[in-house]
Amino acid sequence: MCKPEWGRARVQAQRLADLARLRRVRDRIDGRYARPLDVEALAREEHLSAGDLSRRFREAYGMSPYAYLMTRRVERAAALLRRGDLGVTEVCSAVGCASPGAFTARFTELVGMPPGAYRRRASAGHLAAGTVLLPGAGRLRETATPVRQIAPPRRVSQPGISSRAAQAMRTTTAGTA
Repeated sequence: MCKPEWGRARVQAQRLADLARLRRVRDRIDGRYARPLDVEALAREEHLSAGDLSRRFREAYGMSPYAYLMTRRVERAAALLRRGDLGVTEVCSAVGCASPGAFTARFTELVGMPPGAYRRRASAGHLAAGTVLLPGAGRLRETATPVRQIAPPRRVSQPGISSRAAQAMRTTTAGTA
């Protein structure tokens, strides 16, 4: 007769083995980020089906293997763009993206600005020294305050109201508050 704690220990051991397996997959993706992703080959190496690997990877890391690969590529691209000696197209090729359009879209989604703008801001010294991936957020963020904040231009105009009238309205309402 088996004791209940043996079953729990077996489940815990299996969970740890699964996490180790997924870490190996993640490490392979990290090491091969510039190559096309072959989920079937990764799954075969771990004796899993591609669907099972994708499901388990998503449960463990919160994103699919392909989303993880693209996040890794964007992270590496941001580092290359901060260096400043490569253009956007060269960086796109260096990180393994075949389509500059898809690369730009994913970079913009994760970083918040297109790669060209990111490169210009980095070369002008407007970005912090390091950029890190925030776990769970799936977005790249600057680690420190930027050297200079660039505020968007304020537009106060309303249809049918001149800027002088809008200014007068602001001062009138500010005085009554």
